[in-house]
Amino acid sequence: MNYLKFTQYAYLIAGVLFGVDSFLRWQEKENWIISAAFAAVCIFMFFFRRNFAKKFAERNKKP
Repeated sequence: MNYLKFTQYAYLIAGVLFGVDSFLRWQEKENWIISAAFAAVCIFMFFFRRNFAKKFAERNKKP
């Protein structure tokens, strides 16, 4: 279960990469909406995973 602490950061890195890709595609007047949607989903998943991991850790601490 220790790997779950690191997978949330994979979502953050993917979100940043998709965000940069979306911005570059927007500058070149290409289809940027799909990249922006993936960036938004990845950023959402980062915060969702982080919140879930905190709840899971708090649940395990209680006797």
